[in-house]
Amino acid sequence: MVETLNGDTWVGQKALLLGGGNLEACLVHIYPSGPDMGRRYPLRPGRTLVGRGESAAVRVQDNSASRVHAVVESTPDGCYVIDQKSVNGTHVNDTPTAGAHRLADGDYLRIGNAIFRYLEGGNIEAEYHEEIYRLTVLDGLTGLHNRRFLTEYLDRELSRAERHARPLALAMFDIDRFKGINDGFGHLAGDMVLRELSALLRPVVRKDELLARYGGEEFAMALPETTTEQAVAACERLRRTVAEHTFEYDGKTIPVTVSIGVATNGQEADTPERLIRAADTKLYKAKGAGRNRVAH
Repeated sequence: MVETLNGDTWVGQKALLLGGGNLEACLVHIYPSGPDMGRRYPLRPGRTLVGRGESAAVRVQDNSASRVHAVVESTPDGCYVIDQKSVNGTHVNDTPTAGAHRLADGDYLRIGNAIFRYLEGGNIEAEYHEEIYRLTVLDGLTGLHNRRFLTEYLDRELSRAERHARPLALAMFDIDRFKGINDGFGHLAGDMVLRELSALLRPVVRKDELLARYGGEEFAMALPETTTEQAVAACERLRRTVAEHTFEYDGKTIPVTVSIGVATNGQEADTPERLIRAADTKLYKAKGAGRNRVAH
């Protein structure tokens, strides 16, 4: 039996009778990427079932989601999400929900491996189109800038560095033995590590620098007006920050370290592609030397 707000369906029925509920509210699929990314699911008065089963109005086609995973109850005073005793739980802004949790505009709703953005308000169209734009420049899982934005950023910064004869450093780094984390702890744990690492490193990056998720478990950090020596020192701080942090999932500690490769602009790295390739080469040098280190 589907559990709903207050243990039954009266709230949804009342909303239908009164014509109430937040008619503007919707969920937007933001992760993982694929044909459903950016899809909008209206939350009309009453119940909206979220899960893997064919009866779900918001369908998550991934084994990390239960067939009947959660219900979103649209009522006159807002939308509530209620977990349906799913295997992996329902999370709002990375916090497990208990009972009926009222959604606030902009909340992130995680159903298994999938992430949705909850939108409500009087200007829902503007918010939706802004969210679609965000998906073109930001990574849905970590909130960091994505590969496309990184390439455009490097293109601008390389031109500026050449014009003013200034250095530009790029660090490419990835999580050591990430496949072992996914295999040993599960893909949900792997996603948690990616999100937590991103949140951990944001304060380490200066305002004029750029931290981006390049793809998978690989990240990039661009450092304008930074020499190789300065970049290596910054990356050593970043490496230690990760190595000294305790990553935990479901009561288990996950060992996490990163390997980092550093390259700077020059004749052999005068385009974004060449600079990324040069930093990637140094990254593999760091991995070959034993991982959890910086190579340049």
